[in-house]
Amino acid sequence: MAKAPSASHARKGWSGHDRVVVITGGGGGIGSAFAHLVAARGATVVLVDLRPEAADAVAASLPGSGHSVLTGDLTSRGNVEHVLDCVEAEHGRIDVLVNCMGMTSAERFDERDPDSIDHELRVNLNAPLMLTNLAIPLLKAAPDPRIITVVSLGAIFPLGETPIYTASKYGLRGAMLSIALDLAPKGIRVSSVLPSATDTRMLRQEAIDGGNAFQFQDPPQSPETVARCMVGLLDKPRLEAYPKPSESWLVRAALLAPNLLPRVMPMFRGKGERGQAKYLRQLRERGLIDERGELVE
Repeated sequence: MAKAPSASHARKGWSGHDRVVVITGGGGGIGSAFAHLVAARGATVVLVDLRPEAADAVAASLPGSGHSVLTGDLTSRGNVEHVLDCVEAEHGRIDVLVNCMGMTSAERFDERDPDSIDHELRVNLNAPLMLTNLAIPLLKAAPDPRIITVVSLGAIFPLGETPIYTASKYGLRGAMLSIALDLAPKGIRVSSVLPSATDTRMLRQEAIDGGNAFQFQDPPQSPETVARCMVGLLDKPRLEAYPKPSESWLVRAALLAPNLLPRVMPMFRGKGERGQAKYLRQLRERGLIDERGELVE
């Protein structure tokens, strides 16, 4: 009688051997956590980040060899083309493109300068779409091309204090769903991950600046939690995944009756503000906020 395959064999999943993974925002928390996981599976990683010192430190810590760093402001088409030209010259293809760059601002909508609104939309929405579009030829050169985009739970639930972030993520989610449907027949699989509050540099700065308190109903999850969910999209491709599925059901249920939000949101404000205050205390205890109340890099 033939032996049944072992559980470890059945769950082998995506192999990174001879695969090139390009990660934008690669010097950040989620990007670096994902880079470690795919490098451990044998992938060659290209980290793209505006902060070369952060990306260099991540690249140096990755298992394996051949990893590299590219610096560029991806809101500029010229910089996007330069990054892709470098990838093509070195590797000839992209097996997995990961859109992980992003930003937010705690400045309230009625106080913002229109230029800052335009900049946030270009970083969070325009840049990943432009990069994805221009990377298609390199993706088509791969045997099993994938695109993974880090969106946000804010893509399905309005965050009152950060409407531009919400707008950009709503748009990015919709675009990636549409792109997935368009590219699937062409052999490119597209997925998105929608995390809630995650303990990254961006969230720490937002907490210091007094950003959206609603997201602190529960303690922020780790970047590694989100990264594992992203690797799960490589093992089992699907359109969307949520690191905390229970939260996704809660916010989607709340939006069944959006006209109730003005009455419902105040019920959660107190808990969120207490959670935010606790998170700030923990950041100080971890030495991530200095005596002047500023984020330690």
